[in-house]
Amino acid sequence: MQIDLGGRTALVTGGSEGLGLAIANRLARSGARVGILARRPDVLANAVERLSQETPGTIFGHACDVTDEHALRSAVGATVDTLGPIDILVNNAGSSSRSAFKKLTRDTLLDDYNLKVVAAVGLSQLLLPHMRDQRWGRIINIVSINGKAPKAESAPTTLSRAAGITLTKVMSQELAPCNVLVNALCIGTIKSGQWERRHRQNAPDVPYEDYLAPFAKAVPLGRLGEAEELANVACFLASDAASYITGAAINVDGGLSPVP
Repeated sequence: MQIDLGGRTALVTGGSEGLGLAIANRLARSGARVGILARRPDVLANAVERLSQETPGTIFGHACDVTDEHALRSAVGATVDTLGPIDILVNNAGSSSRSAFKKLTRDTLLDDYNLKVVAAVGLSQLLLPHMRDQRWGRIINIVSINGKAPKAESAPTTLSRAAGITLTKVMSQELAPCNVLVNALCIGTIKSGQWERRHRQNAPDVPYEDYLAPFAKAVPLGRLGEAEELANVACFLASDAASYITGAAINVDGGLSPVP
């Protein structure tokens, strides 16, 4: 499907690598001007250079910790000054923080919730006035299938991801009258920076694909997803082709989740 996002401006958090970078790339290849936020300036600079070389779109990056309200406002201001008002928001910043319940701490819970939920709320609220005024907007929350079907020792990340799905439903109901569509993408086992870090930490001497093989066997399609496959769905939801979809929590998981 050919998707044209020409004239639109998108902002992707956690956009310097992995899934966020793939989404930013896909949106830019479809014609959008794309801003990316990430914490590490060096990694961010490399991502901006790569996107600028690989896509025809205008790319802008701003180093920012999305849990810092002041820094977030500054980053949004700089992005809007450079690219124009933002029409499409992808809340992708996150991590995979997991702990046994007996070891779960208040600080760990709050840090994870602030990163994945509070930051998404704050950023969406900052961008909403423009979307509402023009009666067109797209907000996509990247969450996880584990928010629907959590496993043992998966908190706090599954708690935050479940909250992200609920947040999507709440936002979609309230923002539908002004044609701001809000959806969630629930990811399964998709190749990303998190998987690369797990590989380096747990089995650095094992070839990457061999390390992934046992996890792939659990997926009905028999393989891990590619970041580009998630990016394609995000691009569709960001477009006019998805103009009657809001409040959905779509599994992008190769059939892995037991919950639709």
